[in-house]
Amino acid sequence: MADVHQDPIAPLLTSEGWELLSTLGPYDESEAFKLNSELRKRGHSPEVVSAVLTQSRLRTRAEAKFGEFARQLLFTQAGLEQATRLNVAAHHANRFAAAGVKHVADLGCGIGADAIALAILDLQVTAVEQDETTAAVATMNLMPFPNATVVHADATEVDLSGVDGVWLDPARRNTTTSGTQRIWDPEAFSPPLSFVEQLADTGMPVGVKLGPGLPHESVPAGCEVQWVSVDGDVVEAALWFNALARPAVRRSALVIGPKGAAELTSAAGFDAVGQDVETGPAEGYLYEPDGAVIRAGLVADVAHQLGGHLLDPHIAYICAPELHETPFAKAYKILEVHPYNVKRLKAWVRSNRIGTLEIKKRGTAVTPEELRRQLLTGSGKGPNQATLVLTRIGEERVALVVKPLR
Repeated sequence: MADVHQDPIAPLLTSEGWELLSTLGPYDESEAFKLNSELRKRGHSPEVVSAVLTQSRLRTRAEAKFGEFARQLLFTQAGLEQATRLNVAAHHANRFAAAGVKHVADLGCGIGADAIALAILDLQVTAVEQDETTAAVATMNLMPFPNATVVHADATEVDLSGVDGVWLDPARRNTTTSGTQRIWDPEAFSPPLSFVEQLADTGMPVGVKLGPGLPHESVPAGCEVQWVSVDGDVVEAALWFNALARPAVRRSALVIGPKGAAELTSAAGFDAVGQDVETGPAEGYLYEPDGAVIRAGLVADVAHQLGGHLLDPHIAYICAPELHETPFAKAYKILEVHPYNVKRLKAWVRSNRIGTLEIKKRGTAVTPEELRRQLLTGSGKGPNQATLVLTRIGEERVALVVKPLR
């Protein structure tokens, strides 16, 4: 590995930098300038102070993905943005362990989140990272695991002899002086999706993490694709090939929430998405499917589970006559149904003394923020709150007054 002392993390790889970082609590932007001055007065160089405060800020942000474990890790800006949440990485690692894989090559390991999860399960891990700074960060993060080795190299050129499984998290962002920019073309990823398919063609157990916006037509044949959401946020689409793919599963939605994980699967191809489900009126209870369910094309499957129907065949809202608990959708009680008319809705807001208004929408070009401003302006600051759902039923635009339910 080349000299990392020219890199931003270099001051942290000293006893002074490491010890100083360990003394800092959670990052507070309002106190950053004052803390910067205090640390310099104590004799720390500007380079060390800057590196330590930057790392403290990244660690605090990383708690959303890594919890308290974030305080033990190093990060880069781009590495944190793309890093797998630890609870999701655990699902990846379990997939390899269940398939009997013993030695995994993590190609494009980033800061090492997935490699950590694999190492925790006592799998041998060769973590490969092309970016020099990120490879140094991964090396530090994997130091507690003697069964993990970091290699600074191009993922497409690494010798895979002795490896019996491959995990890839291709770089999907460009880093510039103004921040990071997302890459959308799978062939512009590093490594590209075609390289993943070439590996899979050898029969090797291969898994790859891609962005959740992956179009159905871009999913290769012969693999399982799983969309994953965490607390309602869709975080990835993972492709699983060969021994890592389940025989009777083509697409699935893994929903991870406060009560644990739940999964919905289908053996049917994407040409079956949206078929065999009825449409009907807005009445009873409205269900808003989780984003992973929508991405996986499993809305109709949830409708069947709930004994419900769609409001419109092209819109992911389900209605059912009864309330059912499900991890795959949020539930609302439908209170009123109105035609979408701004003047009438404004009168409704005024007569019901609404001061706080949540607006949700699907299948309509209305901007919720702009409509909220229109409806509340001049209506008086009433004490009540309400939730409106804007959608279409065929050609008709409607506004549903709903009550969110736990």
